[in-house]
Amino acid sequence: MIPSLLSLPLFFYLAKARSTEAPSEVDLSKPKIAFFILSKFIYFIAAAYSFFLPLKLGTIWFYVGLPLTLIGLVTSWMVLIDWARTPPDKLVTRGLYRYSRHPMYVTTSLLLLGVSIASASWIFLLFTIIFMVGAVFFIGLEEQGCLEIYGKAYHEYVKRTPRWIGIPKSSKSD
Repeated sequence: MIPSLLSLPLFFYLAKARSTEAPSEVDLSKPKIAFFILSKFIYFIAAAYSFFLPLKLGTIWFYVGLPLTLIGLVTSWMVLIDWARTPPDKLVTRGLYRYSRHPMYVTTSLLLLGVSIASASWIFLLFTIIFMVGAVFFIGLEEQGCLEIYGKAYHEYVKRTPRWIGIPKSSKSD
């Protein structure tokens, strides 16, 4: 979890740089804002909790969880790099964004699931499930914002790219 946490300042810096393109009106009701804050708070609690989790070295839990964690970590960095390399006025469609409209959520979920398994922690698995539910909840808001910002280009991207993960419907490269 430490490498994941260390990448957060970069993510927030890049997000702030891209925020000039924020949609004019995003539906952020008080319950949605509260749930958003709660899900981020849960992520930080899970990260802090992970420092105290003993890995189940030498067990099947460890040998299954470690590769998932590493795959989640490396792919989350790949997604962040693709996102950073794309100008703010352009839609991100390269790299893992070809296979998922929301690869940040997919890769972070994989990372958290890997930690849950490697440590055989049901509590951490609960944190992972809360994160995933939060992701499902906010996808609609993010997609609404992207439609406002990128219009027809995002609509076409939605038609050819799965929400979570899969094979693109078109071999057209962007």
